[in-house]
Amino acid sequence: MGSYIEINDTLRITKEQGFPKLLEIEKHLSQSFSLTDLNDEIFEFQDKPNIRIYQIPPVRCFLAEDIDGKWVYWGLCHVLEVKHDYLNKTTSGKFKIIYLNTPEGMKSAFNLIDRNPVTSYF
Repeated sequence: MGSYIEINDTLRITKEQGFPKLLEIEKHLSQSFSLTDLNDEIFEFQDKPNIRIYQIPPVRCFLAEDIDGKWVYWGLCHVLEVKHDYLNKTTSGKFKIIYLNTPEGMKSAFNLIDRNPVTSYF
């Protein structure tokens, strides 16, 4: 008998998993988005593989978009709700973006947090 549980400090999701469609990297690189563009919206993510544990919501996490296996650190979010599907071994939930990095801040965040050249978007 075994189990696999992953403890996370980062919410890394694709557009298909619920990363906000409004936030497009190419647009952000030319003219930065701001929090006011998001209107305090609550977003949902779904079908993240494996059972993932976050601290008790609301918890501050790094927010990263997964673009073809490359990580883009957009900023910070509060994970507000977490749901586990034990049959399919997936995690879903809700989050609110609380801080957006500037394009330069995205690069700095990657260098501080990750530093894995395989997952660098830039």
